[in-house]
Amino acid sequence: MFLFRYVYAPAYFLIFVGGAALLVSAGAAPIWLVGLLFAAIATSLVAERVAPFERQWNRDHGDARRDLAHALVNEGSILVLVLLLPLFASLVPWSSIWPAALPFWAELTLAIILLDAGISLTHFASHRVPILWRFHAVHHSVRRMYGFNGLLKHPVHQLIEISVGTLPWLLMGIPQEVAMVGAFAVAIQLQLQHSNVDMRLGPLAYVWAVAPVHRHHHLASETEGDVNFGLFLTVWDALLGTAQFRSSDHIRASRVGIAGRPDYPETYLDQLADPFKQWPSEPGAAQVASKGVG
Repeated sequence: MFLFRYVYAPAYFLIFVGGAALLVSAGAAPIWLVGLLFAAIATSLVAERVAPFERQWNRDHGDARRDLAHALVNEGSILVLVLLLPLFASLVPWSSIWPAALPFWAELTLAIILLDAGISLTHFASHRVPILWRFHAVHHSVRRMYGFNGLLKHPVHQLIEISVGTLPWLLMGIPQEVAMVGAFAVAIQLQLQHSNVDMRLGPLAYVWAVAPVHRHHHLASETEGDVNFGLFLTVWDALLGTAQFRSSDHIRASRVGIAGRPDYPETYLDQLADPFKQWPSEPGAAQVASKGVG
């Protein structure tokens, strides 16, 4: 079990992202990536029961159907956007400047870094711009952390994040195959960020934004949770001055959620509608971080 906790996160990422790369390189239809994602979700759920970080987070909180609806809508929309990438690319008035001569793994690494920069900065802004926070708050409404609810986002906020994150891809003319694996890697990373596996990272915790690092971001606190915005890497938080690397072992049940919103809706349709309603008190720039996902 000790070894499992140390190898789980890198093995999970490399096996599933590597599997996606092999499938795409072999010319497999996109539906195969959907099957691989289902296998990744199932693996995550099993691992959370083999080595749980917080046993209470493995219990049903009446959120399974809501989380499933979010996942189906959000992952389905990402697949559609990636498939439409060639159409969007045809609107760019210059030839591709993507370094296609690089090995596939190097192209994928570049794609992830570019995407990560845009999404992480959008995430940071979403805790400071009230209108963005309204939509991002859906993600922070979770009352437990487990891999599958990493896919829980308001569709409007996801569209904003993906649009900003993939803009460099579009302008540089990324190959569709690289974009497909890059988008798949996001789904895998989100599950690792919110995983309830008691994973141990060692020095990787200073560069890789998975669960032991990301739990700090979900604290129901105006100040303590205003950290660790990075999706894949912690470098963005180091540059923004928002990195928090101390142990997150104290972040347990009842400590995550949205501070000041005990009434936040918990059903799917109500969560979709909530950003369009008048909040009891509209958060100001200093209060937007009072949550308490990213």
